[in-house]
Amino acid sequence: MRTAFPRRLTLEISLAIAVLISACIALQARASESADHATGYTQGEERPGGDTSHSKPHDRNAFSQPSANMSFANRFNFGLGDSLFDKIWVPSPSSTTASDGLGPLYNARSCDQCHQRDGRGKPPNANWPQEQAVSLFLRLSIPPQNDSQRQQLASGELGVVAEPTYGEQLQNRAINGLDAEGHMQIRYSESTITLTDGVSVNLRKPTYSIDALKYGPLHPQVMLSPRIAPPMLGLGLLEAIPDGAILALSDPDDINDDGISGRPNWVWDDQQNQRVIGRFGWKAGSPSVLQQTVSALSSDIGIATPYRPSAFGDCTLHQTRCLSQADGITPLQDNSEASEELVKQLIFYTRNLAPPMRPAAKQPEVLQGKAIFQRSGCSGCHQPSFKTSHRADLTEQSAQLIWPYTDLLLHDMGEGLADHRPEYKASGREWKTPPLWGLGLTETVNGHRFLLHDGRARTLLEAILWHGGEASAARQQVINLATSERNALITFLESL
Repeated sequence: MRTAFPRRLTLEISLAIAVLISACIALQARASESADHATGYTQGEERPGGDTSHSKPHDRNAFSQPSANMSFANRFNFGLGDSLFDKIWVPSPSSTTASDGLGPLYNARSCDQCHQRDGRGKPPNANWPQEQAVSLFLRLSIPPQNDSQRQQLASGELGVVAEPTYGEQLQNRAINGLDAEGHMQIRYSESTITLTDGVSVNLRKPTYSIDALKYGPLHPQVMLSPRIAPPMLGLGLLEAIPDGAILALSDPDDINDDGISGRPNWVWDDQQNQRVIGRFGWKAGSPSVLQQTVSALSSDIGIATPYRPSAFGDCTLHQTRCLSQADGITPLQDNSEASEELVKQLIFYTRNLAPPMRPAAKQPEVLQGKAIFQRSGCSGCHQPSFKTSHRADLTEQSAQLIWPYTDLLLHDMGEGLADHRPEYKASGREWKTPPLWGLGLTETVNGHRFLLHDGRARTLLEAILWHGGEASAARQQVINLATSERNALITFLESL
């Protein structure tokens, strides 16, 4: 005969079983976490953008996916921004007021022409001298010429003094009837480094010049700096990193005596009308996605916005024919060429280009390479992770654990990479640590492996071997690696 248990006793037994099951699950989780820690894996690093990380295929569109935690309603806005990123601008006057205003001098007709599929630009083919640069620009400036300019530079209100005739950037294209400013010329010289295991690596050093100048000679003290278009993914996440987290990594006097003395670049924020930490650009010369975007619209394409109202882009007072061309200013675009709403949609898109998941994050060779990366000192600048701040204005990027592998600080990278062109607080030898997420997908997305600020490096190993200055010790560690260790390091980098 069946014995009936009291209802209360049955409930207590059920609760006890539930507690026991929960305890077992917790023990298994702790055991798993301990095992992961023992192998070098850290929880969450397979999701470099936190909840924004996407799991779409690692194909040519891997850098063009929206934040995975985006609402359905915002996906519509993302799509609108995508179309604006691809928009081809045309000269004025035209049959449409939504797309005219190009130039008069410019480098590209759309954002996508420089950041193809939201990825990394490339230098022109060295074997084709007639190929014009599209996604590699030449920045121009001169030393201060008077007390007023010196004071503006010292206060941070000015980042550089523009070349008086050609402005802050060489424009190698122009609308019909107007001459382009000139054409960048690149010449490479090669040298060879032999690693400890006997492997030889060729490095190519570029030298830059400008020919076919159409508006007179350059200033005799002109400084040239090549800048390749960087990949666009994760920009909103970088913007959401707290200032305090960046400053905590700064060590300008190398107090801890590790040979690394990173420091922030303090730049002028046009919206806040004050100096803030720079985060974007190869020398961290821009403080926000907004300022970076409207600057690119103005300088690269020649499009006026309410934030940068000049319809003539980077044209200078010496270029009178440029300043006399028709523009696309219209009340339909907020008395500009691109309305405030258009800019906001474009910014929403660029902030929400999500880093792809890292399916190989737990593989043994990847974890071995990660340990070598840390042991060699690479993580001294390429800070693996941050926790983003709580931001009501950045819903998708708020409170995320992210793995960008950058400290967003300036570092002296040695004479080999020096451009000798200061920008705000950055010296001519300093560069911002670039994020590494998406690094291994460069060839898949953009069909090439050109790296560094000017695309001189053709492989990851070449890029490492160009590191000098504060990175000299880490570079030497890589030179001394056994072949299998170096292969593991490259495998780790390609997994990012």
